[in-house]
Amino acid sequence: MKRVITYGTYDLLHEGHINLLRRAKALGDYLIVGVTNDSFDRERGKLNVRNNVLERVEAVKATGIVDEVIIEDYVGQKIDDILKYDIDIFTVGSDWEGKFDYLSEYCEVVYLPRTEGVSSTMLRAENEVLVNIAIVGCGRIAQRFYAEVDKVDAARVVALYDTNREAAARLDESLVVDSLEEAVEAADAVYIATPHNLHYQQAKYALEHGRHVLCETPMVLREGEAEELFAIAKERGVVLLEANKTAFSPAFNHLVTLVKSGLIGDVVGIDASESKLWGEENLKRELDPDMAGGSLYEMGSYPLLPIVRLLGVDYEQIDIYSRMNERGVDVYTRGIVRYKGAIASFQLGLGVKTEGNLVISGTQGYVYVPSPWWKTDYFELRYEDQNRNKKYFYKWDEPGLRYEIQEFVSLIINHRSSSARLTPRQSIAMARVMEQFANRENMFEI
Repeated sequence: MKRVITYGTYDLLHEGHINLLRRAKALGDYLIVGVTNDSFDRERGKLNVRNNVLERVEAVKATGIVDEVIIEDYVGQKIDDILKYDIDIFTVGSDWEGKFDYLSEYCEVVYLPRTEGVSSTMLRAENEVLVNIAIVGCGRIAQRFYAEVDKVDAARVVALYDTNREAAARLDESLVVDSLEEAVEAADAVYIATPHNLHYQQAKYALEHGRHVLCETPMVLREGEAEELFAIAKERGVVLLEANKTAFSPAFNHLVTLVKSGLIGDVVGIDASESKLWGEENLKRELDPDMAGGSLYEMGSYPLLPIVRLLGVDYEQIDIYSRMNERGVDVYTRGIVRYKGAIASFQLGLGVKTEGNLVISGTQGYVYVPSPWWKTDYFELRYEDQNRNKKYFYKWDEPGLRYEIQEFVSLIINHRSSSARLTPRQSIAMARVMEQFANRENMFEI
């Protein structure tokens, strides 16, 4: 039996895709198709927002041409798949001519002619839907966000607002507006990147005016505020999403999938750390008590993410230990989260340095993600028998904001109210931790 394999994104499956699959099947007896998981179409340099990976897998299966569908998860997988499935022929469209010649060491490589006059790019152009985004708060993170929007299909910035007009003008003076109200009026969706203590009122205003909202993390600092905002979003039929870049990155989500599938057994412990050692002169806003500064408010959502994703939101107790500076801001915080049958810890520092890795302990093995784990591009599954260890490599596109933009725009276009990668309950749970710290509940100064 001659076995053939090919790969693609297969967004907006069309006649050209089907013709290519038929030609691939004609090369042998058994056709395997790898559907790209991170949905990155390198031809366009854009992240697809129309069809998620499961929808694309089902579309490929529905052609009736394919014998088996797999998901392409990581760089280097093609060689692994060729060896694993005993492949005789690797094939792909002629627009990739020469790109995969290195695979000829493992099997025959065939470049197939593409169907002229039809492409996903043409279909997108014919059915283009644009989400117009206003940026509110044009500081350091918003400057990165502005550049990243161009990497996502169907998104564009139409308005910029900051109380410091010069900050907004540095991005694009022609898009600057004079008020939050004008920014909301100009757009379909609003990205909020102001100091944390302003998020609630600004997000509430945008939601009440029927705008979708992507709000920087932490979204809010009180559990009740988070519950209220999600209730408004549901009532108005709009999307509210917390902008936690790690939550939407391909590598981190594959990690979560592997852990939840039981590859390390039951999770009994999670340890996550993050710190910045920039010096106070570079952390003015982050250490300003009037702008909700401090290590927990600034960075806590990131180490809390794997904890609530893998162990859930129904923890039994959190104890928080913090070292405060002379202004009453925590420069170092450690939290211990107790669950029934598991324990987790998070460690944060502003002006205090820690090893910024992530370790997930299980009854059969553990996951190790090296620093900076929140920019996951590599992780390992490790076991007592080291021969079973496996390493996973991914591409992280700095600064990583395109993943959250992709998810946000995809939710809007595909009329989905929330994301499974960071659910409302998980955002509410993280806000609950922020509130506990603010109220000094089970909090101990060191």
